[in-house]
Amino acid sequence: MKTRLQTSLGQHLVLTPQLQQAIKLLQMSTTELELEIAQAVESNPLLDWADGSDGSDGSDSEAPAERSDSGDDWAPAELDWSAAGSGGSFDDDDDTGSAAERVAEIETLADHLLWQLHLSHLSARDRSIGAALIDALDDDGYLREPLATIAETLLPAIHADEDEILAVLHRIQRFDPVGAAARTLGECLQLQLEVLDEDTPGLALARQIAAGPLERLPRSGVSGLAHELKQPLAEVETAVALLRSLDPRPGTQIAPLSQDTYVVPDVVVWRQNGVWRAALAGHAGPKVVIHRGYEQLIRRCGDADAGYLRAQLQEARWLLKGLQQRGETLLRVVRSLILQQAGFLEFGEQALRPLTLREIAAELGLHESTVSRAIARKHVRTPRGTLPLRAFFASGIDTDGGGEASSTAIQAMIRRLIDDENPRKPLSDAKLADLLKSSGIPVARRTVAKYREAMNISASHERVRIA
Repeated sequence: MKTRLQTSLGQHLVLTPQLQQAIKLLQMSTTELELEIAQAVESNPLLDWADGSDGSDGSDSEAPAERSDSGDDWAPAELDWSAAGSGGSFDDDDDTGSAAERVAEIETLADHLLWQLHLSHLSARDRSIGAALIDALDDDGYLREPLATIAETLLPAIHADEDEILAVLHRIQRFDPVGAAARTLGECLQLQLEVLDEDTPGLALARQIAAGPLERLPRSGVSGLAHELKQPLAEVETAVALLRSLDPRPGTQIAPLSQDTYVVPDVVVWRQNGVWRAALAGHAGPKVVIHRGYEQLIRRCGDADAGYLRAQLQEARWLLKGLQQRGETLLRVVRSLILQQAGFLEFGEQALRPLTLREIAAELGLHESTVSRAIARKHVRTPRGTLPLRAFFASGIDTDGGGEASSTAIQAMIRRLIDDENPRKPLSDAKLADLLKSSGIPVARRTVAKYREAMNISASHERVRIA
């Protein structure tokens, strides 16, 4: 059964304040979420920390995680099986792993878009064009450079006309965040309007305004716009309100975390009786409740004070609902991921199968942007360490056996071949390609070189070592 957030994001309903808050909470990292909750408790008298929580866990750290390399079941020590087994959450304050492993990976808007680009079913040529477009975006997510300039940056490797570049641009404009890679404010708003339900009040008129007279709105006002469009004032007000509910700077949704931010797992994955299971970490669950004393006070105070407290109560309820929906959506996505990538959890990167946002979104009945937000800056604690959820996705290459191998798995195979090579006669890229082909994975030498460089492995002539 879908939650309201999942239904709203999946079916593209109107962006109400509640839905806007739910989207904001969904794409936050755990560190950002804890700060958001702390600020909400400080500003809203109707919110209070739950019993035993003051914004940071006061309990002692959990015992280190246990893992058996022999394939036995693994679980965090002192796991509350009753809570985890029922899909709840448990505290996971384990500090295992080095400090370097727990530092958050910095993700910029370009990183976020490039990741989606490489998961898309595009040719290598189109991906190169897409990378050039993404590189040209400003911090707000806008493409300020003319397409002719983008074409020049692609030379001499790629000769592309503006129509070809525009086709790739349209694909990028449908990535998350929706509205990024727009060239004007009107185009940015039109892209966001496209994903709304056709029954959204004021939608048709809002599209008309975004496509034309939007720039005149500050000068003429709503009444002037109604006169220009020959539409009833009330309908124009509805359309303008819809436009104002959209995000004019979508690129800022993916603000990079500071370098000294530490990773806090959102979800813990473990194996029980041979089955992979997942539960929210204790950090990821709501830590706040509604202050019952203030709630009861509403009935006894004057109209002015009661009105203020009711507004704060509504905001508190929205926050708690948003936190619940965030956890439910995140857990659904993670459970789908571990079902799809059980081999990755069991054997490592070489068993990572190709998987895209579209596949998970289709399986769960969500929009791709919802899945993208759900996994953004989220980490999962597994027997193989604390991993970003992005690590469970990979693009694919067709194999001779009729299946697909993920690019991450191929990189792991290349690394293993290089680790086992004769140090006096390192394997060339061409030889690596031949060895992969003999394993049923047809890749070109230049593809091997690209993967090797991505892993920061030197060329064969630089790897020669005399024993």
